[in-house]
Amino acid sequence: MAERTAGSGVQSVERVFELLELITAAGGQVMLSELAASTELPLPTIHRLLRTLVAKGYIRQLANRRYALGPGLIRLGTAASKQLGALAGAQLRALVDQLGETANMAVLDADMALYIAQAPSKHSMRMFTEVGRRAHTHATGVGKAILAQLSDDAVRAIVARAGMPTPTTMSIGSVNDLLADLARIRERGYSIDDGEQEIGVRCFAMAVPDAPTPTAVSVSGPVSRVDDAFAELAIPALRAAVESISQDLNPVA
Repeated sequence: MAERTAGSGVQSVERVFELLELITAAGGQVMLSELAASTELPLPTIHRLLRTLVAKGYIRQLANRRYALGPGLIRLGTAASKQLGALAGAQLRALVDQLGETANMAVLDADMALYIAQAPSKHSMRMFTEVGRRAHTHATGVGKAILAQLSDDAVRAIVARAGMPTPTTMSIGSVNDLLADLARIRERGYSIDDGEQEIGVRCFAMAVPDAPTPTAVSVSGPVSRVDDAFAELAIPALRAAVESISQDLNPVA
């Protein structure tokens, strides 16, 4: 019979996910000693679980003896992202119908913003970000809405690993400037990309509450249409959309 906790969860499964989450939080690679210091699990238990994960391809042991996330997780993550994007499709289309501009959904994946769903604008001049594209978090509306959900220390670690390229003269180029912008985002509840990824394009984005991974939804278009009047309509529309997506992700039992 499977070992169970007091809360009726399968203990070995909970321990596996604890290790995977610790490795993910460490940037995808970790030493055994770091895992041992970060969990109350006995060392023999950590060894046993890691051996199982390595055998299944979900973890790799590198030449330097560090443990890294394995390729087996890519297949699971890709399928999960597609399902998450499909779930949000109706809300993204509703945003386009209401606002007339392209709506996107992105998640945090390997320190980057990964676009997993899109409803395109009907305008001939529109933003052309395709599903499957990865972008630096500090230079996109969805990316900054994602980062604003994290602690400042986690943000520093992400940009240290991923770097802070500046696609345009409007892009944020320093950690301190980014943290200041994230503080404003947390206060007002949404992010703005004003030509930071592409000159002439403005984007409003908002985090999806209680998503299983940091997630955000955005509406983007040329600055000639995405102006202050547009923002007055977009912010409440985005808020309704992300709240609806959150409810779909977390149905009441």
